[in-house]
Amino acid sequence: QVQLVVSGGGLVQPGGSHKLSCTVSVTIFNRYQMEWYRQPPGKERELVAYITSGGSTVYAASMPGRFTISRDNAKNTVYLQMSSLKPEDTAVYFCKAARSEINYWSQGTLVTVSS
Repeated sequence: QVQLVVSGGGLVQPGGSHKLSCTVSVTIFNRYQMEWYRQPPGKERELVAYITSGGSTVYAASMPGRFTISRDNAKNTVYLQMSSLKPEDTAVYFCKAARSEINYWSQGTLVTVSS
């Protein structure tokens, strides 16, 4: 069974920084495009960012400058570094591994931005 284990959820103060990680149990992790999504309460799921197998990064329009996606192929892990967090960033965050027509999703982890 392919598993994506996401960690790093929790309570974060506004203006603070936080880092999420997602570890994938696939043998050829570097072949996958890794993506982060989030779903704020009462809103639709939205793309945060993705990083290709070649290391290219793409961010949603509202994300550049605050969020940074990276990957460590040796650890089969993708990261989402978040800074200058706002209450509006409160959401369930999901990790996705994509290759061709194959998509694997993690369970969500809740990030709550509040004092």
